[in-house]
Amino acid sequence: MENLSDVTVFTLSGLNETRPHKYIVFAFTFLFYLLISFLNLTLMATIVQEKSLHEPMYIFICNLSVNALYGTAGFYPKLLADFLSDTHVISYSGCFIQIFVIYSYIFCESTTLTVMAYDRYVAICKPLEYHSIMTYLTVSKFLLISWVFSFCDAIIPISLAVRLPLCGSHIDKLYCENWSVVKLSCVDTTINNLCGYILILKYILQFLFIVYSYILIIIACLKSSEGRSKFMQTCMPHLISLISFMTTFLFDALYTRYGSRNSLQTIRNIMAVKFLVIPPLLNPLIYGLNLTQIRRKFLRLCNGSIKPFQ
Repeated sequence: MENLSDVTVFTLSGLNETRPHKYIVFAFTFLFYLLISFLNLTLMATIVQEKSLHEPMYIFICNLSVNALYGTAGFYPKLLADFLSDTHVISYSGCFIQIFVIYSYIFCESTTLTVMAYDRYVAICKPLEYHSIMTYLTVSKFLLISWVFSFCDAIIPISLAVRLPLCGSHIDKLYCENWSVVKLSCVDTTINNLCGYILILKYILQFLFIVYSYILIIIACLKSSEGRSKFMQTCMPHLISLISFMTTFLFDALYTRYGSRNSLQTIRNIMAVKFLVIPPLLNPLIYGLNLTQIRRKFLRLCNGSIKPFQ
Protein backbone atom coordinates (compact mmCIF):
# COMPACT_ATOMS: atom_id res chain seq x y z
CA MET A 1 0.00 0.00 0.00
CA GLU A 2 1.02 3.58 -0.56
CA ASN A 3 2.42 5.33 2.50
CA LEU A 4 0.13 8.18 3.45
CA SER A 5 1.75 8.97 6.79
CA ASP A 6 1.24 12.70 6.21
CA VAL A 7 -2.55 12.29 6.48
CA THR A 8 -4.21 15.58 7.42
CA VAL A 9 -7.87 14.50 7.24
CA PHE A 10 -9.83 11.29 7.64
CA THR A 11 -13.00 10.44 5.75
CA LEU A 12 -15.85 8.93 7.72
CA SER A 13 -18.49 6.55 6.42
CA GLY A 14 -22.00 5.45 7.28
CA LEU A 15 -24.13 8.43 6.26
CA ASN A 16 -24.61 7.78 2.55
CA GLU A 17 -27.99 6.11 3.13
CA THR A 18 -29.27 9.18 5.01
CA ARG A 19 -28.63 11.69 2.19
CA PRO A 20 -32.15 11.51 0.67
CA HIS A 21 -33.67 12.25 4.08
CA LYS A 22 -30.82 14.16 5.69
CA TYR A 23 -32.95 17.04 7.02
CA ILE A 24 -35.42 14.67 8.68
CA VAL A 25 -32.60 12.62 10.21
CA PHE A 26 -30.85 15.82 11.30
CA ALA A 27 -34.00 17.14 13.00
CA PHE A 28 -34.67 13.83 14.77
CA THR A 29 -31.05 13.52 15.97
CA PHE A 30 -30.94 17.16 17.08
CA LEU A 31 -34.13 16.77 19.13
CA PHE A 32 -32.77 13.55 20.63
CA TYR A 33 -29.53 15.32 21.60
CA LEU A 34 -31.55 18.15 23.17
CA LEU A 35 -33.58 15.58 25.13
CA ILE A 36 -30.41 13.92 26.45
CA SER A 37 -28.99 17.31 27.45
CA PHE A 38 -32.25 18.45 29.08
CA LEU A 39 -32.72 15.27 31.12
CA ASN A 40 -29.15 15.20 32.39
CA LEU A 41 -29.03 18.92 33.14
CA THR A 42 -32.35 18.65 35.01
CA LEU A 43 -31.06 15.76 37.10
CA MET A 44 -27.84 17.65 37.87
CA ALA A 45 -29.73 20.84 38.81
CA THR A 46 -32.06 18.91 41.12
CA ILE A 47 -29.17 17.26 42.96
CA VAL A 48 -27.06 20.43 43.16
CA GLN A 49 -29.87 22.67 44.43
CA GLU A 50 -31.20 20.30 47.07
CA LYS A 51 -28.90 19.98 50.09
CA SER A 52 -30.71 16.83 51.21
CA LEU A 53 -29.40 15.14 48.05
CA HIS A 54 -25.77 15.97 48.81
CA GLU A 55 -25.12 12.36 49.72
CA PRO A 56 -22.50 10.05 48.10
CA MET A 57 -24.99 8.08 46.01
CA TYR A 58 -26.58 11.20 44.52
CA ILE A 59 -23.19 12.85 43.96
CA PHE A 60 -22.12 9.82 41.91
CA ILE A 61 -25.41 9.95 39.97
CA CYS A 62 -24.68 13.62 39.24
CA ASN A 63 -21.22 12.58 38.01
CA LEU A 64 -22.84 10.14 35.58
CA SER A 65 -24.87 13.02 34.13
CA VAL A 66 -21.80 15.25 33.84
CA ASN A 67 -20.01 12.43 32.04
CA ALA A 68 -22.99 11.86 29.73
CA LEU A 69 -22.97 15.53 28.68
CA TYR A 70 -19.21 15.37 28.17
CA GLY A 71 -19.28 12.19 26.09
CA THR A 72 -22.24 13.15 23.89
CA ALA A 73 -20.64 16.56 23.23
CA GLY A 74 -17.77 14.72 21.59
CA PHE A 75 -20.10 12.88 19.23
CA TYR A 76 -23.43 14.57 18.42
CA PRO A 77 -22.26 18.04 17.22
CA LYS A 78 -19.93 16.47 14.64
CA LEU A 79 -22.59 13.96 13.59
CA LEU A 80 -25.18 16.74 13.14
CA ALA A 81 -22.73 18.74 11.02
CA ASP A 82 -22.07 15.67 8.87
CA PHE A 83 -25.79 15.18 8.25
CA LEU A 84 -25.91 18.57 6.51
CA SER A 85 -22.61 18.16 4.66
CA ASP A 86 -21.91 16.35 1.41
CA THR A 87 -18.37 15.47 2.55
CA HIS A 88 -17.89 13.61 5.79
CA VAL A 89 -14.34 14.38 6.86
CA ILE A 90 -12.54 15.18 10.11
CA SER A 91 -9.09 16.65 10.63
CA TYR A 92 -6.24 14.52 11.95
CA SER A 93 -6.12 16.40 15.26
CA GLY A 94 -9.93 16.56 15.47
CA CYS A 95 -10.09 12.80 15.04
CA PHE A 96 -7.81 12.13 18.00
CA ILE A 97 -9.63 14.70 20.13
CA GLN A 98 -12.88 12.85 19.41
CA ILE A 99 -11.23 9.54 20.27
CA PHE A 100 -9.99 11.00 23.55
CA VAL A 101 -13.42 12.36 24.52
CA ILE A 102 -15.32 9.18 23.64
CA TYR A 103 -12.80 6.83 25.25
CA SER A 104 -12.48 8.88 28.45
CA TYR A 105 -16.30 9.01 28.58
CA ILE A 106 -16.45 5.20 28.41
CA PHE A 107 -13.74 4.73 31.03
CA CYS A 108 -15.25 7.33 33.39
CA GLU A 109 -18.69 5.71 33.07
CA SER A 110 -17.29 2.30 33.96
CA THR A 111 -15.24 3.63 36.90
CA THR A 112 -18.18 5.63 38.28
CA LEU A 113 -20.46 2.59 38.11
CA THR A 114 -17.78 0.59 39.95
CA VAL A 115 -17.56 3.23 42.69
CA MET A 116 -21.37 3.26 42.95
CA ALA A 117 -21.35 -0.51 43.46
CA TYR A 118 -18.90 -0.07 46.36
CA ASP A 119 -21.07 2.71 47.79
CA ARG A 120 -24.15 0.44 47.72
CA TYR A 121 -22.13 -2.41 49.27
CA VAL A 122 -21.09 -0.21 52.22
CA ALA A 123 -24.61 1.24 52.61
CA ILE A 124 -26.30 -2.18 52.77
CA CYS A 125 -23.63 -4.49 54.21
CA LYS A 126 -22.04 -2.00 56.65
CA PRO A 127 -24.80 0.54 57.39
CA LEU A 128 -23.41 1.58 60.79
CA GLU A 129 -20.02 2.39 59.27
CA TYR A 130 -21.37 4.06 56.13
CA HIS A 131 -20.87 7.71 57.08
CA SER A 132 -17.44 7.05 58.56
CA ILE A 133 -16.31 5.28 55.37
CA MET A 134 -18.07 7.33 52.68
CA THR A 135 -16.96 10.78 53.89
CA TYR A 136 -16.94 13.81 51.61
CA LEU A 137 -13.15 13.44 51.35
CA THR A 138 -13.52 9.82 50.22
CA VAL A 139 -16.21 10.77 47.71
CA SER A 140 -13.98 13.56 46.35
CA LYS A 141 -11.12 11.09 45.94
CA PHE A 142 -13.38 8.65 44.09
CA LEU A 143 -14.57 11.41 41.74
CA LEU A 144 -10.99 12.52 41.09
CA ILE A 145 -9.93 8.94 40.40
CA SER A 146 -12.85 8.38 38.01
CA TRP A 147 -11.78 11.34 35.86
CA VAL A 148 -7.97 11.35 36.15
CA PHE A 149 -7.58 7.61 35.59
CA SER A 150 -10.03 7.76 32.68
CA PHE A 151 -8.07 10.57 31.02
CA CYS A 152 -4.82 8.63 31.49
CA ASP A 153 -6.34 5.42 30.13
CA ALA A 154 -7.56 7.34 27.05
CA ILE A 155 -4.22 9.08 26.45
CA ILE A 156 -2.16 5.87 26.43
CA PRO A 157 -3.70 4.17 23.32
CA ILE A 158 -3.91 7.54 21.55
CA SER A 159 -0.21 8.26 22.14
CA LEU A 160 0.62 4.83 20.70
CA ALA A 161 -1.64 5.42 17.67
CA VAL A 162 -0.27 8.90 16.88
CA ARG A 163 3.23 7.49 16.29
CA LEU A 164 2.03 5.11 13.55
CA PRO A 165 2.64 5.87 9.84
CA LEU A 166 -0.65 5.43 8.00
CA CYS A 167 -1.40 3.82 4.64
CA GLY A 168 -4.96 5.06 4.39
CA SER A 169 -7.31 7.77 5.55
CA HIS A 170 -10.76 6.14 5.41
CA ILE A 171 -12.44 5.24 8.71
CA ASP A 172 -15.30 2.80 8.29
CA LYS A 173 -17.41 4.33 11.04
CA LEU A 174 -19.60 7.33 11.90
CA TYR A 175 -16.94 8.71 14.24
CA CYS A 176 -13.24 8.36 14.97
CA GLU A 177 -12.29 5.30 16.96
CA ASN A 178 -8.79 4.21 17.95
CA TRP A 179 -8.91 0.69 16.51
CA SER A 180 -10.14 2.03 13.16
CA VAL A 181 -7.11 4.35 12.98
CA VAL A 182 -4.68 1.62 14.07
CA LYS A 183 -5.94 -0.64 11.26
CA LEU A 184 -4.75 1.98 8.75
CA SER A 185 -1.15 1.60 9.89
CA CYS A 186 1.63 0.54 7.52
CA VAL A 187 3.66 -1.09 10.30
CA ASP A 188 3.28 -3.71 13.01
CA THR A 189 0.69 -2.79 15.65
CA THR A 190 1.41 -5.47 18.27
CA ILE A 191 2.08 -2.89 20.99
CA ASN A 192 -1.21 -1.13 20.22
CA ASN A 193 -3.10 -4.42 20.37
CA LEU A 194 -1.40 -5.36 23.64
CA CYS A 195 -2.32 -2.00 25.15
CA GLY A 196 -5.91 -2.49 24.06
CA TYR A 197 -6.12 -5.93 25.65
CA ILE A 198 -4.62 -4.64 28.91
CA LEU A 199 -7.22 -1.87 29.09
CA ILE A 200 -10.01 -4.36 28.31
CA LEU A 201 -8.70 -6.64 31.08
CA LYS A 202 -8.63 -3.72 33.54
CA TYR A 203 -12.27 -2.88 32.93
CA ILE A 204 -13.28 -6.54 32.97
CA LEU A 205 -11.76 -6.67 36.48
CA GLN A 206 -13.87 -3.63 37.38
CA PHE A 207 -16.95 -5.47 36.16
CA LEU A 208 -16.02 -8.56 38.20
CA PHE A 209 -15.61 -6.34 41.26
CA ILE A 210 -19.14 -5.01 40.67
CA VAL A 211 -20.49 -8.56 40.34
CA TYR A 212 -18.74 -9.59 43.57
CA SER A 213 -20.12 -6.52 45.37
CA TYR A 214 -23.65 -7.38 44.29
CA ILE A 215 -23.29 -10.99 45.36
CA LEU A 216 -22.48 -9.73 48.86
CA ILE A 217 -25.32 -7.18 48.69
CA ILE A 218 -27.89 -9.79 47.62
CA ILE A 219 -26.77 -12.16 50.40
CA ALA A 220 -27.18 -9.36 52.94
CA CYS A 221 -30.57 -8.30 51.53
CA LEU A 222 -32.04 -11.80 51.70
CA LYS A 223 -31.73 -11.69 55.48
CA SER A 224 -34.39 -9.01 55.99
CA SER A 225 -37.41 -7.49 54.26
CA GLU A 226 -35.97 -4.02 54.92
CA GLY A 227 -32.79 -5.01 53.07
CA ARG A 228 -34.81 -6.29 50.11
CA SER A 229 -36.74 -3.02 50.00
CA LYS A 230 -33.54 -0.96 50.06
CA PHE A 231 -32.07 -3.16 47.32
CA MET A 232 -35.06 -2.66 45.04
CA GLN A 233 -35.13 1.09 45.61
CA THR A 234 -31.45 2.03 45.34
CA CYS A 235 -29.64 -0.90 43.74
CA MET A 236 -32.00 -1.82 40.90
CA PRO A 237 -31.53 1.54 39.10
CA HIS A 238 -27.76 1.06 39.34
CA LEU A 239 -28.00 -2.50 38.01
CA ILE A 240 -30.15 -1.39 35.07
CA SER A 241 -27.69 1.42 34.33
CA LEU A 242 -24.76 -0.98 34.58
CA ILE A 243 -26.34 -3.60 32.32
CA SER A 244 -27.34 -1.05 29.68
CA PHE A 245 -23.84 0.43 29.57
CA MET A 246 -21.89 -2.84 29.65
CA THR A 247 -24.00 -4.56 26.99
CA THR A 248 -23.92 -1.59 24.59
CA PHE A 249 -20.19 -1.07 25.09
CA LEU A 250 -19.45 -4.78 24.73
CA PHE A 251 -21.47 -4.98 21.50
CA ASP A 252 -19.53 -2.06 20.05
CA ALA A 253 -16.12 -3.37 21.17
CA LEU A 254 -16.73 -6.84 19.72
CA TYR A 255 -18.37 -5.56 16.55
CA THR A 256 -15.52 -3.10 15.89
CA ARG A 257 -12.92 -5.86 15.97
CA TYR A 258 -14.82 -8.89 14.70
CA GLY A 259 -17.98 -7.61 12.98
CA SER A 260 -18.61 -8.25 9.30
CA ARG A 261 -18.13 -5.35 6.89
CA ASN A 262 -20.70 -6.98 4.59
CA SER A 263 -23.61 -6.35 6.94
CA LEU A 264 -26.13 -3.58 6.29
CA GLN A 265 -24.81 -0.08 6.92
CA THR A 266 -27.81 0.77 9.09
CA ILE A 267 -27.10 -2.19 11.40
CA ARG A 268 -23.43 -1.22 11.61
CA ASN A 269 -24.38 2.35 12.53
CA ILE A 270 -26.75 1.19 15.27
CA MET A 271 -24.12 -1.13 16.72
CA ALA A 272 -21.55 1.69 16.65
CA VAL A 273 -23.56 4.32 18.55
CA LYS A 274 -25.63 2.30 21.06
CA PHE A 275 -23.39 3.21 24.00
CA LEU A 276 -23.66 6.91 23.06
CA VAL A 277 -27.45 6.71 22.80
CA ILE A 278 -28.87 4.36 25.42
CA PRO A 279 -26.92 5.10 28.67
CA PRO A 280 -27.01 8.95 28.38
CA LEU A 281 -30.78 8.80 27.86
CA LEU A 282 -31.59 5.92 30.19
CA ASN A 283 -29.57 6.98 33.26
CA PRO A 284 -31.46 10.21 34.10
CA LEU A 285 -34.79 8.47 33.43
CA ILE A 286 -33.92 5.52 35.67
CA TYR A 287 -32.61 7.59 38.57
CA GLY A 288 -35.09 10.40 38.16
CA LEU A 289 -38.16 8.15 38.08
CA ASN A 290 -37.13 5.30 40.37
CA LEU A 291 -35.36 7.10 43.21
CA THR A 292 -38.13 8.59 45.35
CA GLN A 293 -36.04 11.41 46.83
CA ILE A 294 -34.92 12.72 43.45
CA ARG A 295 -38.44 12.46 42.02
CA ARG A 296 -39.96 14.36 44.96
CA LYS A 297 -37.31 17.10 44.91
CA PHE A 298 -37.68 17.51 41.16
CA LEU A 299 -41.46 17.89 41.41
CA ARG A 300 -41.04 20.37 44.25
CA LEU A 301 -38.60 22.43 42.19
CA CYS A 302 -41.01 22.39 39.24
CA ASN A 303 -43.90 23.51 41.41
CA GLY A 304 -41.76 26.26 42.92
CA SER A 305 -40.77 27.57 39.49
CA ILE A 306 -44.37 27.52 38.19
CA LYS A 307 -45.99 29.39 41.11
CA PRO A 308 -44.48 32.84 40.30
CA PHE A 309 -46.18 32.73 36.90
CA GLN A 310 -49.60 31.87 38.28
